[in-house]
Amino acid sequence: MAPTGQHFGNHAQYYPMYHYFAAPASFVFLVWSGVRFFRAMDGDSLYFLIGALALFGAVSVARLSPLRAQDRLIRLEEQLRFARLLPAELVAKAEATFSPRHYIALRFASDGELESLVREVIASPEMKGKEIKQKIKNWRGDYFRV
Repeated sequence: MAPTGQHFGNHAQYYPMYHYFAAPASFVFLVWSGVRFFRAMDGDSLYFLIGALALFGAVSVARLSPLRAQDRLIRLEEQLRFARLLPAELVAKAEATFSPRHYIALRFASDGELESLVREVIASPEMKGKEIKQKIKNWRGDYFRV
């Protein structure tokens, strides 16, 4: 059973192992290795710096790659939902105007308020995801985000 009560204020997800350990530890190791290299300028400190860069890159990619793939799936799901719920001319305007961030933010909108929000975003395409999410009155939770 999915949790209840998701809204703008609590929809962000944090994974303690990544957000509070792996990312900060790899960043601290990178900074420490950089400082060590610029102080000593020897082979050992260069190897540490290269290793720290590789570790920080691997930790970052390990988190960002699945999110990027999930963003593509969300965009596809929302395009299918738009085709099911909205008039064809509005769907065409949305496809011509929207960035992936617009689709990702609108996934939280209920079916009833989707059309008005889509029209609003088409009228103001510079609108950011956070602004779109704040306009949603009937929040549709997304409990499967990684």
